[in-house]
Order: sequence, then structure tokens, then C-alpha cells
Amino acid sequence: MDTDKQWSDLEVIITHCEDCPLHEKRTRAVPGEGNRQADLMFIGEGPGRDEDQQGRPFVGKAGQLLDKMIAAIGYKREDVYIANIVKCRPPGNRVPTADEAEACMKYLRRQVFLIEPKVIVLLGSTALRFTVDKEARITRMRGNWIERKGVYMMPTYHPAALLRDPAKKYEAWEDLKKVQAKLAELSNQSE
Repeated sequence: MDTDKQWSDLEVIITHCEDCPLHEKRTRAVPGEGNRQADLMFIGEGPGRDEDQQGRPFVGKAGQLLDKMIAAIGYKREDVYIANIVKCRPPGNRVPTADEAEACMKYLRRQVFLIEPKVIVLLGSTALRFTVDKEARITRMRGNWIERKGVYMMPTYHPAALLRDPAKKYEAWEDLKKVQAKLAELSNQSE
């Protein structure tokens, strides 16, 4: 099966998913978007109000900051792939439950499989816990590489956390510089 067909099938499945209660109040599912052959992928927590309305990830204030973060390391939004742990908005923008996250993880795993990114930036605690380890803490693990099956993951603060606490922007910038360096290193190795 060709990759375009696999993507369109996956997006249809996500759009019509009813595997957890989040589908009951969604306006639109938010599968993810970007370059389907990206070396760099960002994974966040879940859609907020703006994302639920538009069906696109990271389009609100946190998304505007994420766009600036991506640009700061020499990329454009179109160069990367952006997805979330859950594909539907949790009520009141609360943290997804373990059951909700687990219901969506099969979709995220499929996206990672199809994209084959070299580096994944885990934006915040929810992305870290559901991708790496349920007991992981962003304050302890941010800024440290995690390697799984040849993919390098960098946990850092979620852009929404940076908006709430701008003092964390310095640490997030340090993490992004490591991402930039790792991508350059991996690019040089493949030449």
C-alpha cells in the first residue's frame, strides 16, 4: 500500500474515532500536520479550543510560540511534523486521562512509523509520560536525550508552560539548541 493511501486512511480513522469519550464533545479531531517525511517531529499534549475549532495542531497562542521556537532553530512549520498525544480536545483543556491517551497512542505510533523522524521533541509532561515512561517528570528529564529504536527524543517544556512562566524560556532554548546540533550531526553522518 502506498504511503499517501496509508496517511489518508489513518486520517479518516482518526477523524471518525470513537475509542474514548473525548469524541463526544469534539468539534473536529486534530490528527496532526506537516511534512510527512520530516526529520524533526514535535509531540504535544492535545488540542485546545482553537485547535478543536480548526482541526489543526498548535494554532493558538502556544502554537504561535511553537512556530517561533521552530524558526529559531532554522526550520519552518512546513518542514516539521506536529502531532499530539490525544487527537480530540479534553474538556476545559485538562490533562488527558491514561485511558484517553492510550486510546490515541496507536495513531501516534503509526504516525511516527510512517514519518520515520530522526528527532522528536516531546513538548511537556504529558508527551513525555505517555511516550517514554508514566513516571517520568519533565523537570528532571528535560534537556536529556532519550534514544529509542534509533530515534532521538528531547523532552522540553510545552509552549503553554513557557507562556505561563517565561523564566523557563532559557532552558527550552538550550534544549532546542541541542535538537539543532543533533539534527546537524545526524545529517552529516548520512552524507
